[in-house]
Amino acid sequence: MTATLAFYAIIIVVFYIVLLLPQQRRQKEAKALLAAIKVGDEVVLSSGIHGFVSELEADVAWVEVAPNVDLKVSRSSIATRINAEPAPDPES
Repeated sequence: MTATLAFYAIIIVVFYIVLLLPQQRRQKEAKALLAAIKVGDEVVLSSGIHGFVSELEADVAWVEVAPNVDLKVSRSSIATRINAEPAPDPES
């Protein structure tokens, strides 16, 4: 009986380590990304559309995808940020 309980305990621990911890880490990273977005950042939306953030509101971001074409999107639809700050010139 003790061996059976130990087996189930090990399965639960492995389940937690393999599935739950990585998911929590991804959620923290996504939350940090959305908090760090600012006007002028180049972003990729979850739909694959690339653009630049032109305006931010509480839960909405306006993303410019072409000259004079702004999309109103949910902030949570921003998947990644590309080159938030320009890379320093290595020759300097």
